[in-house]
Amino acid sequence: MHDSMIPPSNTIPLGAHFDGHGVHFSLASTHAQAIDLCLFDTPSSLHESRRVSLQRNSDGLWQVYLPDARPGQLYGYRVHGPYNPQSGQRFNPYKLLVDPYARLLSGDFRWHESVHGFLPGDAQADLSFHPGDSAPYVPRCVVVDCRFDWRDDAPPRTPWSDSIIYECHVKGITALHPDVPEALRGRYLGLATPPVIDHLRRLGVTAVELLPVHHSLTAKHLAANGLVNYWGYDTIGFFAPDTRFAVQPEKAIEEFQTMVRALHRAGIEVILDVVYNHTFEGDHLGPTLCWRGIDNHSYYHLSPHEPRLYQNFTGCGNALNASNPLCRRMILDSLRYWALTMHVDGFRLDLAATLTRSGDGTPGDMSLFDEISADPVLSQVKLIAEPWDVGPEGYRLGHGPANWAEWNDRYRDCVRRFWRGDRGMIAEFATRIAGSSDYFPPPRRRSWCSMNFVTCHDGLTLRDLVSYAHKHNDANGEGNRDGTDQNFSMNCGVEGDTDRKDVRGLRGRLQRSLLATLLLSRGTPMLLAGDELSRTQLGNNNAYGQDNEISWLDWTDDSESARLSDLRESLIPLVHQLTQLRCALGLHDGDFLRGKAVVGVNHKDVVWLRADGMEMANGDWHDDDRRALAMLLHVPGHSHFPRESEPTTAAMWLVAFNAHAETKRFHLPRMGPEGCWVRVCHTAFTRQRSRVLHADSCKMRAHSVVVAQWRTAPRL
Repeated sequence: MHDSMIPPSNTIPLGAHFDGHGVHFSLASTHAQAIDLCLFDTPSSLHESRRVSLQRNSDGLWQVYLPDARPGQLYGYRVHGPYNPQSGQRFNPYKLLVDPYARLLSGDFRWHESVHGFLPGDAQADLSFHPGDSAPYVPRCVVVDCRFDWRDDAPPRTPWSDSIIYECHVKGITALHPDVPEALRGRYLGLATPPVIDHLRRLGVTAVELLPVHHSLTAKHLAANGLVNYWGYDTIGFFAPDTRFAVQPEKAIEEFQTMVRALHRAGIEVILDVVYNHTFEGDHLGPTLCWRGIDNHSYYHLSPHEPRLYQNFTGCGNALNASNPLCRRMILDSLRYWALTMHVDGFRLDLAATLTRSGDGTPGDMSLFDEISADPVLSQVKLIAEPWDVGPEGYRLGHGPANWAEWNDRYRDCVRRFWRGDRGMIAEFATRIAGSSDYFPPPRRRSWCSMNFVTCHDGLTLRDLVSYAHKHNDANGEGNRDGTDQNFSMNCGVEGDTDRKDVRGLRGRLQRSLLATLLLSRGTPMLLAGDELSRTQLGNNNAYGQDNEISWLDWTDDSESARLSDLRESLIPLVHQLTQLRCALGLHDGDFLRGKAVVGVNHKDVVWLRADGMEMANGDWHDDDRRALAMLLHVPGHSHFPRESEPTTAAMWLVAFNAHAETKRFHLPRMGPEGCWVRVCHTAFTRQRSRVLHADSCKMRAHSVVVAQWRTAPRL
């Protein structure tokens, strides 16, 4: 075997690569003493049929070329070196290891004591050494040929200022969809079907942000409770698409690419939620499956005082060390692979603050982000940071690079509290819907940098936000101790579902008003999949292990009351209308609302009004009982009313918010000697119809939003 090998090259990329004749295998480990490539004949083989020694080149990479290897070859690694946890080294050649660069994984992971590098239950805990072979219990890596006929695929390249994001789960969006072929439900190909794409286009969203699709595994405590890691935030392969979403697991790459191509043809971008902050291996008592056994010192943040332990900035047991060149290269290579080979349009980096931590764990090292922003490929895709982690000084909202967007939880909390009726929210509410310039100050940042959301996968759904005052996570098997207690939610007088007509009516109005606020705010809006269907998780705000009806979108009305069905039918056209109104109101230009005069005209871009029609004075912003506000918007140039084909000369819009528990009458400013206000949206109603407002005031129901346009020549 060794006689047929070609000497290793310094130019071969990491991973396993078929060149048309054979396969180059390359693995990086700074501290390993020897590495064996293990080849398996079939997926059912419990042990390798051959071992081949890798050679170390001058760059410290371990490589070998097998001229007789082909795509479909199953493999893994065994890495030799010192097992000395107290110094941070955990090499154990009895453990079969996943290639960090594997493009595809085959086979299931099974919890067994031999997947640990130590003897579980031993008095010395992880200081003991486990000589058991883990190969029968871990997935195999697969050599693949990633060539794909992209045909005329072209990325939509939607400008940030025009983007509307739809956060969804590959399985959850189609698992119960009656119009998706049964074999495709819950799969990549299901997301690519016309019924789903037509729904996305009807809403007006421009991108789907997919919960993690990197290959992930299920933690031991979830498996013991009969649950799985549904969300997918425990990664074991940063280059491998999760095969649980593939109709044919061996074709997971091709099926993912087919999905992307179909979405692109519909003008919809694909953004991936990626988890480079931690791995499935967990803390010092976790399994040895990949990075821990390859080069623990290089990949993880270890405690500087006790290298046996991991610095846990993520709350998941470990934290990847992006300040290390080896680890940083893996992250960059992974991002490039998904952008170039899989045609992904952007990335949302989970717990991105962890990726800014230097070798000693302090935050603020922007080396990785600087390299991403300077990369000729990655600088052209959408980049989103979740700007926090759970470590010291981990809250970093507003600290991201200039050309990145950031999840804005301040927006989420403020909007929730405003509509709940909390006191003293009016000033912050105006700041948030104007673009949060306090966190994203111009000129370095634009308003689109604020990723606005009211709900996301992590928390209550929109319907549950107005139906539950407390979380209800009993189904998770953790005694309702998991998930946040700070939801800023409301139950409108009854906890959970109810037949009371008044409560249902209020909840529907609040859901419509929250959606209107989100889509009529400066910034980049993100919708949670299913909110437009009034989806419920029964009050569960941490459904990460619920791969069932709790998490899946229910597309049918079979079990719904007529009233709830009517609500669901109202939300989809409302979202459609609001996504069009964003453009008409000029909310998509990337600027902040600042109340200053627009260049070349005599109007301010926004005037903040009280309910009596007077401009907000300084003292009004400090009135803790004020819960009503209107913004008078001047949109330069012509604006188009979204339900009509021809333009009008009107450029003045009024958006009024009434979070009071009673009806308010808003006085309408007179914009000229001729003309009138036309109300185009009122969230108090399930059906939206234009209405000319002949009076000088507009009656607003409690907890509602009104949008009106000034027209000099309205078309009735």
